[in-house]
Amino acid sequence: MRSEHTDHAESKSLPQAEAYSIITQLKPFEHHHLWRDGKLIYDGGHDVGALSITDLRDLWRCHHRSSFDNIRFNVSRQALSEFSYAAGCPRFDGLDSRQGQFDPVVQGLAIALLPALNEPKHTSTLFIDHILLALQSHLLTRYGGLNLPAIHRGGLSNRQLNLATSFLAAAANDRVGISEIADQCGLSTSYFIRAFKKSTGRTPHRWLLEHKIEMAKQMLLGTATIAEIAVACGFADQSHLTRIFTSVHGISPGSWRREFRE
Repeated sequence: MRSEHTDHAESKSLPQAEAYSIITQLKPFEHHHLWRDGKLIYDGGHDVGALSITDLRDLWRCHHRSSFDNIRFNVSRQALSEFSYAAGCPRFDGLDSRQGQFDPVVQGLAIALLPALNEPKHTSTLFIDHILLALQSHLLTRYGGLNLPAIHRGGLSNRQLNLATSFLAAAANDRVGISEIADQCGLSTSYFIRAFKKSTGRTPHRWLLEHKIEMAKQMLLGTATIAEIAVACGFADQSHLTRIFTSVHGISPGSWRREFRE
């Protein structure tokens, strides 16, 4: 959400919901008024990286008095409750509402999402899932008072690992969600991510990215064009493959082909 206007009409009350609004500022937000249940609770601005948490069960109304640029997440109480239960913390009492506290973790997660918002066709569903699950974990531990337990076992079993990697490898278009893979392994989403990383040293998103790059390298040894290889390996287009390939290997697919193809 962003606007260059310096004064805005006072908002109507936000719709009430069993959810939280999480806002992080991407640039200085100089001035606004905020009311909860008819009472003014904030009159001032926020610096870059400032976090606001509002419980949408209450009645909120705001008046923006300056330009703004922020990322907003709407997170349901049910999603947080299910995440905490799956992680081994069955009790979720709620988040501590905050206004203006600097939180570099939420800021970093929001910034990581910006390219996905700007170029959704180049975005992996697994990557989005990772960002949102990381956000939930951080909110629960930092503002929900929960201590999410670490994994003490040895990650995934061989059967689960083979099942997960086979499922990932078959999802070349990246439109598979982490929860689908976790279901295949009979695990909760949050546990699966941590167990997968413990077993492979990589997140599912990173594993799939490297798998696709290896597929592309094999095809680069043949005669297919780079554009054809990009589509065959599940990239959005040639530029998408080139950007990812270069970030992994430090050279473009064309340069790699010239160096390694006989």
